[in-house]
Amino acid sequence: MQNKGIIVFLTVIVTVLCLYYLSFTLVSNGVQKKAEAFATDTSGNIDFAKKRAYLDSVWREPVYSFLGGSFTYQEIKETELGLGLDLQGGMHVTLEVSPVEIVKGLAGNPKDEAFNKSVAEAREEAKTSNTRYVDLFYAAFQRNNPGKSLSSIFATAANRGRISLETTDSAILDIINTEVENAIGRSFNILRTRIDRFGTSQPNIQRIAGSGRIQIELPGVDNQERVRNMLQGVAKLQFWEVLELNEYGGSIETINTTWVADQKASPASVDTTKMEELSAEDSLKNALEKQLEQLDPAKSATNVSPLISLLKGNGLVYDVRDTITINRIIKNERYKSFLPRDLKLLWGVKPVKAADGSELLELYAIKTTRGSDQAPLEGDVVTDARQTLDQTSRPAVSMQMNADGARKWRKLTSESIGRRIAVVLDDYVYTAPVVNGEIPNGQSEISGNFNIQEAQDLANILKSGSLPAPTQIVEESIIGPTLGKEAQSQGVFSMIAGLVLVVLFMVAYYAKGGLVAIAALVFNIFFILGILAQLGTALTLPGIAGIVLTIGMSIDANVLIFERIKEELRNGVGLMAAINAGYSKAFSAILDGNVTTFLTGAILFALGQGPVKGFAIVLMIGIACSFFSSVFITRVIVSWMTSKGDKSNINFTAPFAKNALSGLNIDFMGKRKFAYIISTSIIVIGLGIAAVNGLKFGVDFTGGRSYIVAFNEAVVPSDLKVGLDGEFDGSVEVKTYGSTNTLKVTTSYLINEDDDASNREVESKVKEGITTVTGFTFVDNPEQIGAGQFSITGSSKVGATVADDIKASSAEAMIAALIAIFLYILLRFRKWQFSLASIVALVHDTMFVIAAFAIASAFGATFEIDQVFIAAMLTVIGYSINDTVIVFDRIRENIESRGTNKLVKVFNDSINQTLGRTLITSFTTLIVVIVLLLFGGEVLRGFSFALFVGIVVGTYSSIYIATPIVVDLMKREIENEGAAAPKDAKKVA
Repeated sequence: MQNKGIIVFLTVIVTVLCLYYLSFTLVSNGVQKKAEAFATDTSGNIDFAKKRAYLDSVWREPVYSFLGGSFTYQEIKETELGLGLDLQGGMHVTLEVSPVEIVKGLAGNPKDEAFNKSVAEAREEAKTSNTRYVDLFYAAFQRNNPGKSLSSIFATAANRGRISLETTDSAILDIINTEVENAIGRSFNILRTRIDRFGTSQPNIQRIAGSGRIQIELPGVDNQERVRNMLQGVAKLQFWEVLELNEYGGSIETINTTWVADQKASPASVDTTKMEELSAEDSLKNALEKQLEQLDPAKSATNVSPLISLLKGNGLVYDVRDTITINRIIKNERYKSFLPRDLKLLWGVKPVKAADGSELLELYAIKTTRGSDQAPLEGDVVTDARQTLDQTSRPAVSMQMNADGARKWRKLTSESIGRRIAVVLDDYVYTAPVVNGEIPNGQSEISGNFNIQEAQDLANILKSGSLPAPTQIVEESIIGPTLGKEAQSQGVFSMIAGLVLVVLFMVAYYAKGGLVAIAALVFNIFFILGILAQLGTALTLPGIAGIVLTIGMSIDANVLIFERIKEELRNGVGLMAAINAGYSKAFSAILDGNVTTFLTGAILFALGQGPVKGFAIVLMIGIACSFFSSVFITRVIVSWMTSKGDKSNINFTAPFAKNALSGLNIDFMGKRKFAYIISTSIIVIGLGIAAVNGLKFGVDFTGGRSYIVAFNEAVVPSDLKVGLDGEFDGSVEVKTYGSTNTLKVTTSYLINEDDDASNREVESKVKEGITTVTGFTFVDNPEQIGAGQFSITGSSKVGATVADDIKASSAEAMIAALIAIFLYILLRFRKWQFSLASIVALVHDTMFVIAAFAIASAFGATFEIDQVFIAAMLTVIGYSINDTVIVFDRIRENIESRGTNKLVKVFNDSINQTLGRTLITSFTTLIVVIVLLLFGGEVLRGFSFALFVGIVVGTYSSIYIATPIVVDLMKREIENEGAAAPKDAKKVA
């Protein structure tokens, strides 16, 4: 075998890297277990606040050493194979930045009646439209102000230099759109800072491309109301005077002396005092620090407090890793009381890199006014800020204030010459420049060690005062820890069960060849998990579904190779020659099949959102790993097993399967019209039922709110629906969710309202309605549901505009997949008939699955059509085209060597020759899909059903739809081939 050494080398390297990255996951799980042990009381109940506090306390502490390098818990979490919200519980939120305040702020909040009417109209239209708010506002402005230009409103003193009375409407709209985009970026940075201090492990925040939305995932959140308030609060920009260390050093010395005295006091008295004065979290961190001190005696010195011993420079500057220790002291009410009442301590927002590579953070002493949170200067006086260059051509920030701000700024700067003034947002200091002189006109320049990006970010932050960008939650999903654990166990069980069944079948059918395929499968799964860990990707339930699906699909390549080898052996070829021919002849079909499926995964990733994107990542990685392990690793293993040449003791078939599905001669083309009638009939019946009864769309397609409600006993959904109809004016649906004691309540009531009051109203109506119907009482903790009680274990909310976006992106994904596959087939097979036939077959499969959903609903089995359904459909498309390509590849091969055989016979022979591979691959994939359908849980029920129908239909269509359509499209060529043969013969002669 050629290149054997390279394949072995690559396999070893990838294996070592996977082991390395997966080791971080093992260490992280160990820390998690310690945190749970620490937070578990004698009754076995876990205090999640204590668990989170434990994890926070070791966040920047080294917890893992490898080859001389040490890794903090933060670094471990960034590299581990984490779990998605659906597997561990938490909160998923999509926020939309409201541009309304930006438009009003740029216009100077005018009293113009027509302007304010246009703003209000656009706000209402935006609730049900995907058109950008700025465009809606402009359309309303033109309606309400015929013949009037935007410059009449926006040409204000604050916008001097940017907007004049001569500025065109299009130019002003560009300025507004730029400010809206800046506001989104500003909100993103502010929200990122907020969630970093919230205390959840491995939070995730990202901007959704092409929209003004920001998506946030917070694992393990147990206080949803706090999260909502934190995320939707408007940032407050302030300017404060900064005190220097010599002005409050005496207080620091007093704190140091008191802390040392406390440490030297008797343990009993110290502990009692601390427990009275520290919060539960502070007490926990103190206990943890004592454990660390036992490991590092240097830290247990009691002659000086960490407040002084950990100093790293002039002023209160500390290593980022030490901030938890410092916070424990400065937030302790006992030590805090020694600070002057007109002083508060605030951290800088961004650490500075020191020469030794450590990250340093300054603790600023802010001079306040006793009994007031009012700053000397508030951020709403800033009219403009932009990145510029100072006199030495270094990046700086230019800031302009209004008249009132200029007056206060003049007074503040005149009293602070030679001192620092801090720019504070959300209680974080973004910069604290030194005042070089009085600034009389409100025009200031802030210079420092900025790069261009940092200067632009600071300018953007300074605009948050005059151009606030409030955010509102337009999509929300809450998964309780109980629901997460249930999904976790179901997903793992499905994966293991699917793997075991496939192993048993492959060994039973292919004997030693089956063992080779299983070895490749183990490598495949191991590589997938290792690469996911390396990428820092969270494993979700759809991701597990992707792995389970990969288990079935990765067998395909080996089945194709083994069937080719068996075919060569039946033709009397020697073992080694048969193996070489099997791998060689199967390669192009394997490559084409993998590329087409990978294309659908790439499109899913590019256009999908949330769980669909996670599924796509696993699918693409799985396809790449499957190709490498099934084609190359198995080749190395087979090469090693056949070291004795043709006399080697290896076989690729069990005795009972030796001639199974071989030598077939079925006239598939002759039955094609009957197949057309069957397919058309089923699709028409299904779509007819869908037209009459409708399809059940999920919340992410229709918008609305849904709640997963758990009871202690079985509850009849129809009874509950009747009772809730009165609460929600009939806009409610109730169905069983996995078991008879768990129901899913969905309503479109107040669908266009995204405010907190509406959210609370809907949830309150759900609780009151359930109580009225059942007489049960609500409890917060799902793990403590008793007789006559119920609890909400999960919920989701999707705004109408978000639902429209999801539908649009789903349609784009389907269309893009079909176009990509059409072009690829055309490129590979050079005949448009093959491309068109494959697309017709895929449309057939899609319509068939939709029809199956409608028919199933008519028999009482209702499955939702949602984002995960779209992922299933695209997977079906990838699987079906894979089947079709295998057949097409054999047709292409047979046409090249057909001799005098007619085209119809070539097509029939090709299907018969590949039928064994087609049925076996479909069977192994169906094994794992059926396991998913039965044991994968309610979340994946619709996904699994779509896959089940899609795989069966995809197998059928590759035989009875795709290939026959090629025959019909090549009808003229087939009719003329009899006349063309003599001419060809004459040319040869």
